[in-house]
Amino acid sequence: MIYALFPLRDIDALRCELIDKQPGLIGLNVTIPHKESIIPLLDWVAPEAKELGAVNTVKVVRQDQRHLLYGYNTDVVGFLVLLNSLRNDQDKTAIVFGTGGSAKAVTYVLNQNGITFQQVSRNKNEHHLCYEDLTEEQIRETDLLINCTPVGMWPNSKQRLPIPFGGLRKEQGLIDLIYNPEQTSFLKEGLKHGCRIANGRLMLEEQAEASWKIWNSSTQCLL
Repeated sequence: MIYALFPLRDIDALRCELIDKQPGLIGLNVTIPHKESIIPLLDWVAPEAKELGAVNTVKVVRQDQRHLLYGYNTDVVGFLVLLNSLRNDQDKTAIVFGTGGSAKAVTYVLNQNGITFQQVSRNKNEHHLCYEDLTEEQIRETDLLINCTPVGMWPNSKQRLPIPFGGLRKEQGLIDLIYNPEQTSFLKEGLKHGCRIANGRLMLEEQAEASWKIWNSSTQCLL
């Protein structure tokens, strides 16, 4: 089996430029920025992906001359494993940086595990804080800080989240969904303050395992 990159000029070309031209294709992963826009193109969406409004895994089911596309969100599975690898019993609150597809999976898992959270984005609204609003006290009083943005990803590894790092405290948990580099500027700041840290490598591996299971199942696969 081959896992390959298939760039598309437009997500609306999914069927005509990819599915129809690759008869051996049994599934695919969906990356930013198409995790949300792909949903109207699918024939069936798993309950957790429907609730999130984001799909990162598609199973292709071929029937005679037609095909069906089933959508899933395996980021949920991956982040749950990552969270459990770092979390302790005292972690009850979180701040989530970013509001995109990956952040939706993260907040879904936090909700399912009884962790209250605030989200931070570039623009303030009734649901989110903006970075300018964050104070050192808010950072200090929060158990888990989770970066769901591409800030600090290679090759822009020197970029830093615009947050008051002076509020970091020892034993606080920092999670960055980025895995290249292994230690982003965000995680390096955490190490300086004695925080527990984890990057997104484990989440990547676990969501990939879940995707593989879906692609090789003979039926609709519920996570």
